[in-house]
Parts: sequence; structure tokens; C-alpha cells
Amino acid sequence: MTPSDKKYMQRALQLAHLGLGNTSPNPHVGAVIVADGRIIGEGSHRKAGEGHAEVNAIRSVKPEDEHLIADATMYVTLEPCSHYGKTPPCALMLVDKGIKRVVVASADPSPKVNGKGIALLREAGIEVELLSDNLTEEADLENLAFRSAFVNNRPLITLKWAQSADGFMASADGKPVKFSTPLTSTLVHKLRSDHDVLLTTAATVNSDNPLMDCRLWKSGRPPRIAIVDRKGSLNPDAALIASSEQPPIVYTESDITPAGTEMVKMVPCTPEMIMADLMKRGYNSVLAEAGPRFLTTLINKQLYDKIRVEVSPVTLGESGGKSAPEIPLAPEKTELVDGNLIHTIIKHK
Repeated sequence: MTPSDKKYMQRALQLAHLGLGNTSPNPHVGAVIVADGRIIGEGSHRKAGEGHAEVNAIRSVKPEDEHLIADATMYVTLEPCSHYGKTPPCALMLVDKGIKRVVVASADPSPKVNGKGIALLREAGIEVELLSDNLTEEADLENLAFRSAFVNNRPLITLKWAQSADGFMASADGKPVKFSTPLTSTLVHKLRSDHDVLLTTAATVNSDNPLMDCRLWKSGRPPRIAIVDRKGSLNPDAALIASSEQPPIVYTESDITPAGTEMVKMVPCTPEMIMADLMKRGYNSVLAEAGPRFLTTLINKQLYDKIRVEVSPVTLGESGGKSAPEIPLAPEKTELVDGNLIHTIIKHK
């Protein structure tokens, strides 16, 4: 890798990030085409079912530059696909275009690809370089949810809660307390839009009557709502039932669910079975927002990859109730945002 190679791959990684929140169950991918020391084309995968990054990069090449493709290098953040899906194989398209060299930041972990794309390119005489450095790590971080489906056989799971400085999530009378500020609330709505599913419990919905949407992050895609309701106690008038774009999925052991929801009965109704069902539906990332009991269960079962804890300077003292879960690991990062501390905990494999 030359300094120029690194520069162009970094640009491809920037492009990959443009698809965040919109490509699932597909990965985020960016591609850059370079010839004669300049970028002649670039593209990203912006939405599931639409053109892949490699296709969009080729399409962006101006007619007067098309003759340069035969001597060009493509920098792509993920191995080009080699199978037919909603779009034809990108690897085959690159062979047809006669591109000279392809630099790949990271191999595709899906069984349908997993080295087949690189093999197809090399068999056609195209020079392929597969990286194994910090840019590979950056490319892998860009697609943690996509990789989790194949590596962990479950969605990527993020836990999120807010608490007082003295460790409470609510008041002693059970009423919710507003710990987030307008700015940190906006960041939470962005976080929701980055996930496929928002998982909560009937107890949380009945107690707080939240909307759990992305109204403060208008450019984001709202996640599908999933509710754990083992006993069939979900309030049929809950605000999020009427406001959700898709019917909330209700996981239950009972035969009763409110109108406007999709019932999934499973006995026993366990977090493991719920995650398995969500993955079968093609959901690669889950954000869990619930009370301390359910969040603690997920932590104890090691069903998390990342935890976001927002700590307000407010103290509740004797009026506090519902103690927050214990943080299982030291925070990887702590930021001061609008007067609140935000801890990020990452469980490394």
C-alpha cells in the first residue's frame, strides 16, 4: 500500500458511511476509481435493493474518461459480490469493464461471497490486493451489524439507558424522570435510526407510554418496534402502536395482543429466541431500550455488543427508584455532552 492507496481507500470509507441506517440487511460499501493520479469515479451503496457501490462508481465515470477504466484501480471497502441477488454480481461487472486492479479493504463474511468475489477477479487476470491493516479494521467497524449476522449468528445488540448521578433510572413512585437534554435526546434519536429494530418491554411501554421514534432526527429511518410482552399485558392504547410506520412485533407467551400489532407467540419467550427470530427476518441490528430488569438480563446472558449509558448530574436520593444496571466493563470512551456524561462500553470478541 502506497500513501496514495491509503488516501483513496480512506475516501472509499467516507463514502461507505453515507449508507448508514439505510442499507440493511446489506453492508455499507464505498468505492473509488482512480486513473492517471486522479479520481474518475466514485460511489456508495445508499439503499438496500439499489445499486451497489461498485456499480454506482462505474456509472459516475464521465464518457470522456471511460477509456481510462482499463488502466484504473478501484478501491472498495468490502469484497465485491459474486452472486445474483436483487442486483447482478459486482465482481462480474468489473471483469466485463476490464478494470486493471482492485484494492479491497475487507473480505465479505457471508457464505455467498467469502472469497469468491476475489477469486473471480483474479481468475480473470485482475490484480487484487486484500488489505490487513488499520484500514481493514476501520472497514470492519463500518459493518459490525452485517458481520454479526454471520460471525455471531445473531443481530448486533446495543443497550441504551439514562440514569441519575446516583444510579437511578426512575423515581420511587415509578414515574419516569427526564435525564436527557434536548441535544442528547437528538443523539438518541439518531442512534435509533442507525438500528433496524428497537426492542423494549410491555412494562416500559405501559409505564412511560413512549413514542420511541426518530422525530428529532428527521433524515433517519425509524426502526421496527419489537416488544417483549410475555403475559399479554401491553396497553392497547399505547401511543407507539398508532404512531409506528409498521405494526410493532409483540413477542408473547399469551394469546392476547392489541390490534395494530404483529403477534409472535413463543414458549418460552426468551431473549435468545427473540434475537433468532429478528435475524430470520433480516434485521441485523437491535437497540434495546427498557427497564433495568430486562437490560440486566441481556447483560447477564452476554447478549450485547455495545452499551450506551447517559449519566445526568441530577441526583434523586431517597426519591429514586429502579436502580440502573451495573456496567459490566470499563467504558471504552466517556464524553461530556451538554452537561451529561455519555459512557460507551464495547464488548470485544
